[in-house]
Amino acid sequence: MEVKQIYTGCLSQGAYYIESDGEAAIIDPLREVQPYLDMAKERGARIKYVFETHFHADFVSGHLSLSAKTGAHIVYGPNAAPKYPAHIARDGEEFHIGKVRIKALHTPGHTLESTTYLLINEEGKEEAIFTGDTLFLGDVGRPDLAQKGNELTQEDLAGMLYDSLRNKIMPLPDTVTVYPAHGAGSACGKNMMKETVDTLGNQKQVNYALRDMSKEQFITEVTDGLLPPPGYFPLNVKMNKEGYSDIDDVMQLGTTELDPKTFEQLANDGALMLDVRSANDFAAGHVPNSIFIGLDGGFAPWVGELIINVKQKIILIVDEGREEEAVTRLARVGFDNTMGFLKGGIAAWKAAGKEVATVNRKPATEIEKAHANGFKIVDVRKPSEFEGSHVENAYNASLAEINKHLEAFDSEGETYVHCAGGYRSMIATSILKSRGIHNLVELEGGFKAIKETKVPLRSLVSNS
Repeated sequence: MEVKQIYTGCLSQGAYYIESDGEAAIIDPLREVQPYLDMAKERGARIKYVFETHFHADFVSGHLSLSAKTGAHIVYGPNAAPKYPAHIARDGEEFHIGKVRIKALHTPGHTLESTTYLLINEEGKEEAIFTGDTLFLGDVGRPDLAQKGNELTQEDLAGMLYDSLRNKIMPLPDTVTVYPAHGAGSACGKNMMKETVDTLGNQKQVNYALRDMSKEQFITEVTDGLLPPPGYFPLNVKMNKEGYSDIDDVMQLGTTELDPKTFEQLANDGALMLDVRSANDFAAGHVPNSIFIGLDGGFAPWVGELIINVKQKIILIVDEGREEEAVTRLARVGFDNTMGFLKGGIAAWKAAGKEVATVNRKPATEIEKAHANGFKIVDVRKPSEFEGSHVENAYNASLAEINKHLEAFDSEGETYVHCAGGYRSMIATSILKSRGIHNLVELEGGFKAIKETKVPLRSLVSNS
């Protein structure tokens, strides 16, 4: 028996490959399925099943493509109603993979169809659970994503989650390995550990949601402090439930080479110009009105958070050799309408005589002068980060809601913008510039560098 976790850091997502005696199963695959096909081929195995723990909201799964390429059966748990052929498992139903078995445990709460898959090894021992978004390490799945109109509240779903954990998961042996669908950084929970594998016994010791408490206490704690989910989540659920374009077709269109004239025409026709290079390169020169979201950061989640509409046409400014990576990572979160990339990049744009814009990027030490002279300082970190510590008199306009704070940017004088390290502040600056706000200074190094200066800091969090 072989169990492999395929973890994708930019999405904080874990997919799983299980193999026994020449047969394999994939749990919660990503959109690009070639790595799973290659793994099975190298090992001489046939992919028999694709198990989905639920209809994912934060990424588009590769179940349809994988099934089409291998003939594998797609399996969901009870209550799932996909718009394509799939096997809807009964609670307790078992599936044979070589000499091992996968048992479906219906664990509603995160969503109504959420199902945990229990791996039973060759000796009949309960070996591992693949918990999807039901149980994370250090946390549990948020119960506010699957409400049906007024039929269910997040409190109703949290109550279901309490029962699922107590009745289906916690009675299992402490030696069982827990393989969750996500780790720290995912928006599907609020308190996840950085580790991606643990034992159930240890989770009973360290996971707040598994301690001895009443259902009422559980509901209160699980629903407390939930931030609004990213706007693209419902659109990804829809794609996972109803179907989507084959990844090969998406890649072919997205990697189309565009000359500057064609690129400009597509932009004039409504395509969003997305610059995925480094923050430094964007600052040094970019296509006017393009939006920066760099590949070397939380790329896909920020695309989903800020662009939201997965049907939006996108054209790319990307470093040579990273075109396929950019298109793939966009497709992972449902953005299938990438129309191509600027061939030759900014150099070709300049050579064509096109205008180039820049960002006024300065070192963090400049904040001392800005603060002394009373210039506006805008901190685009999350409210929780701002409350922990921030520059005295700074204004908090979190990147996720930057368009709601346009009035905070004065038309006269300079406004200094920063985040924690310089990634989010460059995204914010690009958005603001596209809105016609140009009197901005983006601080390189962000709050990490600002803390090394002499500018006074304040905290909204009590130390008592």
